[in-house]
Amino acid sequence: MHDASPKTWSGRFSEPVAELVKRYTASVSFDKRLAEFDIQGSLAHAQMLNKVGVLSDDDLTAITNGMSKILAAIREGSFEWLLDLEDVHMNIEKRLTDLIGDAGKRLHTGRSRNDQVATDIRLWLRHEIDALIHLAGELQRSLLDLAEKHADTVMPGFTHLQVAQPITFGHHLMAYVEMLARDVERLQDTRKRVNRLPLGAAALAGTSYPIDREFVMRQLGFDAVCENSLDAVSDRDFAIEFTAAAALVMTHLSRLSEELVLWMNPRFGFIDMADRYCTGSSIMPQKKNPDVPELVRGKTGRVTGHLVALLTLMKAQPLAYNKDNQEDKEPLFDTVDTLSATLRVVADMMRGVVVKPEAMRRAVKQGYATATDLADYLVKKGLPFRDAHEAVALAVRYAGEQRKDLEDLSLVELGTFSPLISAEVFEVLTPEGSLASRNHIGGTAPNQVRAAIARARNRLEEA
Repeated sequence: MHDASPKTWSGRFSEPVAELVKRYTASVSFDKRLAEFDIQGSLAHAQMLNKVGVLSDDDLTAITNGMSKILAAIREGSFEWLLDLEDVHMNIEKRLTDLIGDAGKRLHTGRSRNDQVATDIRLWLRHEIDALIHLAGELQRSLLDLAEKHADTVMPGFTHLQVAQPITFGHHLMAYVEMLARDVERLQDTRKRVNRLPLGAAALAGTSYPIDREFVMRQLGFDAVCENSLDAVSDRDFAIEFTAAAALVMTHLSRLSEELVLWMNPRFGFIDMADRYCTGSSIMPQKKNPDVPELVRGKTGRVTGHLVALLTLMKAQPLAYNKDNQEDKEPLFDTVDTLSATLRVVADMMRGVVVKPEAMRRAVKQGYATATDLADYLVKKGLPFRDAHEAVALAVRYAGEQRKDLEDLSLVELGTFSPLISAEVFEVLTPEGSLASRNHIGGTAPNQVRAAIARARNRLEEA
C-alpha cells in the first residue's frame, strides 16, 4: 500500500482540504476509466520532452518502465485508487513517483491537468466512437438479413398510424437501415472534431518550454492540434456534439422499439419476439411483455437528458477552464455505455423477430390501401388528379358501406364512379400490383427493396 502525498498544489494553503470537500470534489471513482488513455498520453508527452531535450534518456526509460507496471496493475485490477489523490491523473502520477522517484515528478513538465484531462477524454471518446460505429454496422446487418427474407412480404404502410398504402416489411426495415447509415455518418463526422490534440495548451496559455505539439499529435494519432490554448482546455463542444449524435441514434432505436411494441400487440399481431427478450407478469399468467424495446424507449430519454445536462454545463462558463467541467464525464460515460448496450441488444433482438405475413396482409385489406393506386390509374386514363381523388373517395365510401375492399367491388360497381374504369383496373387494386407499380429507386417494389439491400451491404463492406 502506498501513502497519499499532500496535494501537488498544497503549498499555497494553510489548512488541509476538508474530508467532506474531498468526497464532493473527487472524480477518481468514475474517471479511472480514462487510465489507459492517460498513460498513453503521458508516454507521448514524455517522448516529446525527451526529443526536445527537457527530459533525459534515463528519465524517459524509467517513466516508460514505470508506466508499463502501472498499466499491468490496472488491467489485472490490483491498482489501488486513492480518494485523497482526487482523480485518475494524480493517482497514476503518485504511483509512478513511488516506483521511479524524481523522474516521475518530471513527467508533468510543460503540461497541466487541464490539457491532460482534455486529451484523455478525446483519446477515450475517439476509441469509443470507433466501437460504436462497428456496433451500428452490426445492427444494420441484422436489419438487412430480416429485410432480405421479407422483401416481398406485404404489409400496410402507415401515416398518422392509419393504413395508407401497401409496402413490404423489407422496405419498412430498410428505413431504419438508412437512419443508422446517417447516424454513422454523424459519428464519423464528430470524430473529426474529437480528434484534435489539446496537449500543449497547459493550464490556459501554453508553456514556456520548447515543446513540439505536432510530434505528440502524430504519436497519438490526432489529425490536428487545437490552435488556441484557451479553447483547447475549456470547451467540451466535441462531447456535446457526440452526445447529440448519440441521442439521435437512440431516438431512431426508440422509434423502432415503439413499432415492435405495437406490432407485437394482438391488435396488430404482425410479429412475435423471442422469449429471451420478453418477460411475464407476476399476476397475469398469459402475459408476454416486450420489456426490452420498452426499456430502449426509456433509455432514450436518459441519453437526451445527458445532452441537455452537457449543454447546460457549458452555457455559463467564462474562459478558460472551470471545475464545472468535471461534471462532463459522468453524462458522457453513461451516454457511451447506454448507446453501446442498446445497439448490442437491439441487433440481437432483431434476429429473434418472427414475422406473421398473414396478419400483415389482413391489415392491408382493412384500410383501402390501394385507393391511391386507383386514383393514379384514373389519372393515367386522362382524368385530372383532383377529379380522380374525388371519384376514389366516393368509391371508398361506397365500399365501406358494403363492407368490402376496393378489389372486391365488381367492375360494374367501380364503373359507377368513372366510365374510364375497365377490367385491367384489378391489376392495380391488388397489394402486389400496388407494390410493383412503385418500381423506382427508393420505391417499395420488391426488386427495388432487394437493390437497396445490396447497396447497403456494399456500403458496409467498404466501410
